[in-house]
Amino acid sequence: MRTGHIKWLRAAVAGLTLIAGTSLAYGQSYPDKPIHLIVPYAVGGFSDQSSRIIAEALSQALKQPVVVENRPGGGGRIGSDAVAKLPPDGYRLLLTTNGTHTYMAVTEKSLSYDPIKDFTPVSLIGSYGLLMVVHPSVPVRTVGEFIAYAKKNPGKLNYASSGPGSGLHFAGEVFKSMAGIDMLHIPYKGSGPGMQDVLAGTCHVIFAGEAKPWIDAGKLRLLGTTSAARDPRYPDAPTIGEGGLTGYDLTYWVGLFGPRGLPVDIQKKLNAAVTTALADPGLRKRLSDMGMVVVGSTPDYLTQQIRTETQKLRAIAASIPGGIE
Repeated sequence: MRTGHIKWLRAAVAGLTLIAGTSLAYGQSYPDKPIHLIVPYAVGGFSDQSSRIIAEALSQALKQPVVVENRPGGGGRIGSDAVAKLPPDGYRLLLTTNGTHTYMAVTEKSLSYDPIKDFTPVSLIGSYGLLMVVHPSVPVRTVGEFIAYAKKNPGKLNYASSGPGSGLHFAGEVFKSMAGIDMLHIPYKGSGPGMQDVLAGTCHVIFAGEAKPWIDAGKLRLLGTTSAARDPRYPDAPTIGEGGLTGYDLTYWVGLFGPRGLPVDIQKKLNAAVTTALADPGLRKRLSDMGMVVVGSTPDYLTQQIRTETQKLRAIAASIPGGIE
């Protein structure tokens, strides 16, 4: 081997060693400044409320401030797309629902990001069912009564969602299809703004996770829950499947992601922090009081969850005449 080649090889190895050493040192010092959790939904919705509880617990686990940053719009597309394009330094993370990572993968033909390739999975946080609630002006008290009323009044009912292609939109369209009713979809930038219009009576129904305060206050009426299991906060309330739409089962979850290329050592630190946070009884109770079942997971499990669920939702969407509109 020529002397010049040997010198080049030694320089290259030295350079790679320096890079590896710098990366390791960076990972060891992480985090040394505040972390921002980008939530792609509006203030006031279920995702926003749960994210603030999670951020507080992660702050304690990581010994650094963890700040929630809302970037709503497009049913979650805007905030998710923003994170996908950020540097993978671990200081800007995405805390989102499966609305942006499975539902939109099914409903959107030209999604600007790949739910798997453009993100580094950290951990599943928890799962929950949506609450189907109506404004008291709608003269029904059960899912069966709602379906009968909608059939007698075609086109007169509407439902709010957190945006086109979102999980809430999907829940409404599947309900419409299975029930055989006509109901207008009204999209918002998040479930929070949509909820406000349901409370005002501008919209008639919403499928949302944060409805408990208004149900308990008598400002909204609970008809059923979207998942196969009953909501732990309302054990006597039937699921939508039990209430008249046999087979209706849509479960939602919250997960933590980094941009693509997040260093493995930082990914492991964040996963460990989530595990520590979710082990706290106080956190578990606060999330349970919101209707969330704490889960936690490995990064690989979260990726597999996305793949499996997307396949399931594609089958559901394919069964709806005309698709999700």
